[in-house]
Amino acid sequence: MTALLTILCIALIAIIAIQIGKVTELASKIRGEEDMQEIVNRRSANYSLVFMIIFLIACIISAGYYKNYMLGYGPHESASAHGKTLDSLFNTTLFFTGIVFFITQIALFYYAFKYRGVRGRKPLYLPHDNKLEIIWTAIPAVVMTFLVVGGLDAWNEVMADIAPDEDHIEIEGTGYQFAWHLRYPGPDGKLGTRNFKLINGTNPLGQDWTDEKNLDDLHPSEVVLPVNKKVRVRITARDVLHNFYLPHFRVKMDAVPGMPTYFIFTPTKTTEEYRQELSNYPEYQVPDPNDPEKMLWETFNYELACAELCGTGHYSMRRLVRIVSEEEYKAWLGQQQSYFLSSIRGTEDDPYKNELLDIEVKQRKLEFSDALQKAIDATDTKEKVLRLNYVYFEPGAAKLTELSRYELDNLAESLNKYPNMTIEVGGHTDNTGDAAQNLTLSSERARAVKDYLVGKGIAAARLQAVGYGQNQPADTNDTEAGREKNRRTEFKILTQ
Repeated sequence: MTALLTILCIALIAIIAIQIGKVTELASKIRGEEDMQEIVNRRSANYSLVFMIIFLIACIISAGYYKNYMLGYGPHESASAHGKTLDSLFNTTLFFTGIVFFITQIALFYYAFKYRGVRGRKPLYLPHDNKLEIIWTAIPAVVMTFLVVGGLDAWNEVMADIAPDEDHIEIEGTGYQFAWHLRYPGPDGKLGTRNFKLINGTNPLGQDWTDEKNLDDLHPSEVVLPVNKKVRVRITARDVLHNFYLPHFRVKMDAVPGMPTYFIFTPTKTTEEYRQELSNYPEYQVPDPNDPEKMLWETFNYELACAELCGTGHYSMRRLVRIVSEEEYKAWLGQQQSYFLSSIRGTEDDPYKNELLDIEVKQRKLEFSDALQKAIDATDTKEKVLRLNYVYFEPGAAKLTELSRYELDNLAESLNKYPNMTIEVGGHTDNTGDAAQNLTLSSERARAVKDYLVGKGIAAARLQAVGYGQNQPADTNDTEAGREKNRRTEFKILTQ
């Protein structure tokens, strides 16, 4: 309805203008061309002054009205350490350009009024004026010098790279049509190398898996960063030009295919702190159209956007950003899983198929220690039975596989840590084959584990080896998944 009324108003104004033109043409024929021209000139000059006044007042009012929606004013003050420098620079530039804007607009319309066409007035031609030339050259030059020097100073401060020994977090954002692919370093704190020739369906970033730094890298689905911690963002693109834009942190850098860029910033306000600041402004104390049960300030989120028109799906490159406390960040980071271990390990792209990686050794050791501690603390006898998740045997035999030693070494280390602990090693099978043979096989496997531990210096008197065959299934034997769970080796804490 509003659009229709707007169109009708424009059409009405056009009709009125045409009719005024026709009336003016008729009047000029009656009164004479010169008289009519002078009337038109005077009228146009007066209208120019009226328009100037309305225009400048509208500029001031609209700027005041919309300032809370513009970055740097009202609720949207910078949420990064360097942002205040940039906001101050923009404000300084706006101050001087604002002065020039008002002077030039007033001069433009005033001269249109003063030097309107008047019968008998002769124009004055000034071919050159040294004084005017000096004034309008020197003043802008001086002002521009201060602005440029201030801008260079701000640029050098904002774009300074990380010092070699400086504490920081480095992440990576890769733009493509139409999303951002994020990469975080794992526990080693380092991002691995990439090669665009390695990009394929399972390796979207072209990571070189022979570089061990890549093995613990993470590919999270959201941007989560700790407050008051310096962040270095590697920025690149996989197809066309994109732009890594974090408006609330005053971060904006092109993502160029084949030319990695970077940006450094330090978040100073958590998402929750920013929301609390927004709650003080009336325009954010209204229901969110997408979630009417909450106020607009409650649903606010920082965002990562693309500031380049990169294609028809450009809008979908928006990604939410969360700034949290250091404790929340560490908790979130601990929940993330290495992309290599979750998506590459054991596939055709895995160059370490027959090896156990250091990161896996550490993870398994931590997993074993946590499970053992829970068993030690447990009061229920059933909870003192632990499965050796990574102990395997050759098919149909009691020979331990090479990679089983890591799990058994963890057990041996724990028995040395708790010298009073005694355990029972239990072997189990599924119900495939002869029951008596299964019982014998399970006993031999239990003894194989006991022999390995004795070989690591554990006293035989602290160890019992028992085979249960197929008599104590942990799951159904009707499915392959169930039978796999039943083929297991466990140990039970007898004394601790």
